[in-house]
Amino acid sequence: MNPNNLIIRRATAQDVPTLIRLITALAEYESLAPPDELAAERLTRDGFGDGPKFEAWLAEWDCQPVGYAFLFNAYSTFLAAPTLYLEDLFVMPEYRGRGIGKAMLTHCISLAYDRGCGRMEWTCLDWNTSAQRVYENLGARRMTEWYLYRLDRQALEDHVAKSASDTNTAGILETM
Repeated sequence: MNPNNLIIRRATAQDVPTLIRLITALAEYESLAPPDELAAERLTRDGFGDGPKFEAWLAEWDCQPVGYAFLFNAYSTFLAAPTLYLEDLFVMPEYRGRGIGKAMLTHCISLAYDRGCGRMEWTCLDWNTSAQRVYENLGARRMTEWYLYRLDRQALEDHVAKSASDTNTAGILETM
């Protein structure tokens, strides 16, 4: 990799269309539904409005946006220190093998270190063995004692609706 070809920079609100394009490419790569117009509005508000909920970084190769990293802060109660969470790291397939992804990950690791984070975390799909090798070569270890659980939006709505009709839960919530 010629480091002169690569620039990693913080995304701005003007980069939202580029981010949406890259997020759509990641969705296609993972066989997921891409973001819609409302998602673009939420990304603009949540990332670049008052009190941003995330930060995004763009990788540009020869001035072309070819990848992104999407980060947000969490907090470890046991360490009493922030955790930098990497939600997405993606490089367009035609630009892989040039060290762009590794450079972006190294950049994120440096951000976590500079910010005094006690750790940095991310998830990886079980079939993405090439990414797993990169992570392990950098010294990251795959957690085996923790399982990732998720409630999607529909499950959240179902739970709230069920809880509202459950008198026992309603009584507990009123006392909290």
